[in-house]
Amino acid sequence: MCEVAMEEQGSEITDMERCSSREEYGVIVESPRHRVNPPLSVVWTTMLYCAELITACILCKSYHKTNDVFWMSLTIVFMLVPAVLIQLTLTFIHRDVGRDRPLVLLLHLLQLGPLIRCFEALVVYFKAGQNEEPYVTLSRKTNLEKGREIELEIGQTERTLATHRNAFKRTAVIQAFLGSTPQLTLQLYANIQEKYTLSVRLALMIITLVSITYGALVCSVLAIQITYDSIKVRLRPAAYLCMVLWRALEITTRVTTLVLFSTALTHWVILVGGLNLLFFFFLPWVEFWAQKGSLAEGVEKNFSKLGTAVVLCMFTLLYACINVFCWSAVELDLAHQELINRKQSWRRLALYYSGRFLENLVLITLWYFFKSDFFEYVCALLVVVQLLIGYCLAVLFMMLFYQFCHPCRSLFKYNVHDCLHCVCCRPRPASRRGSMPPSYSTAATMLKEEPLELLDPQNCLPPDERESLA
Repeated sequence: MCEVAMEEQGSEITDMERCSSREEYGVIVESPRHRVNPPLSVVWTTMLYCAELITACILCKSYHKTNDVFWMSLTIVFMLVPAVLIQLTLTFIHRDVGRDRPLVLLLHLLQLGPLIRCFEALVVYFKAGQNEEPYVTLSRKTNLEKGREIELEIGQTERTLATHRNAFKRTAVIQAFLGSTPQLTLQLYANIQEKYTLSVRLALMIITLVSITYGALVCSVLAIQITYDSIKVRLRPAAYLCMVLWRALEITTRVTTLVLFSTALTHWVILVGGLNLLFFFFLPWVEFWAQKGSLAEGVEKNFSKLGTAVVLCMFTLLYACINVFCWSAVELDLAHQELINRKQSWRRLALYYSGRFLENLVLITLWYFFKSDFFEYVCALLVVVQLLIGYCLAVLFMMLFYQFCHPCRSLFKYNVHDCLHCVCCRPRPASRRGSMPPSYSTAATMLKEEPLELLDPQNCLPPDERESLA
């Protein structure tokens, strides 16, 4: 998964290698290489989609044989709803509605759109390099390691593959949080209620967990790429390891807590989930109304105000579903053209994880006191401790990522170290600030916080002495 994710973060029309460079006004010009990176993320997302769809169909057949109509109906719903949304997303991104492509539209109607899109991406990749093609556009990125601007020449092949990769990033997130997450919750609940494990159901649970973890990983990478759009982002393997552990532990403990709580207080879990969903759904809209902003015009120029509102509602629903189970890593701004607030809010991040930890603690404590007889032979206290420790480990890996592995951590005005220092220690008086040693997490950004004229030693002298030196 890490190899696929590494190809994912380098796929934003930046998967290039320096072949010839020249320096013009401090800009390094890079030409596209003859062989581009293979679309591994497209193939991986298609494999996850097909595996989950086929396994869910087999499980529905098993439920039909045993007359489990309730489990079968919910499994079909959680299988078809994300599949339909994925087809609409791929059609919308590739703009195939007004084009004469009946075979592609037919496959989308048969819920096989990702297969034909993956085939198209592979065809483009294998044909790359056969004919010499001029670049069609230029893209400028800042390389933090070299401190220089890099001008990238984008060819038609790279542009087409980038479109496929961007489309499959969105479908991976939709599949993960509108399909895989409720599917995993349902099958784990059914497994506990029926008190036995089907091999097909276990396989579906494993596939959905992998899909959710990958979708959360894509969310984190997309958040970094959107926030630092003008910077050439390169994530290292240690960063991916921290993110995978962070997301896997966060999602596993969250889903397990909700399922265990639902086995003890079945009807109350609907209230808990509904309140979570409504809160995160209306939060961006309340902020939008408080700012008295207007609807973003960058969604689609051909949409009316009603169509724009519908698209924004669907986008907000996806945002809410993500935040019910894990941190979305972005903040919505419906008044902005890109719909994303680029500023990193440590306050909101801390509030989210603090509130989620308290909620999980309350839910798992209620399960401990109201658990069913099925758990009499299980050490319930050990389960509670393991879930709480698992969530704390998820938060720990998240902090390690932002403190040491984030590719743009040198641009942070404040880092995790400063937030913890601010919470755990009393603030120093303002007069003593000059005598305090700078924090290593902000040392790289202190030059950007002071005006450039203050960096000149002559500016520290009185005005008359400066004139005499001149």
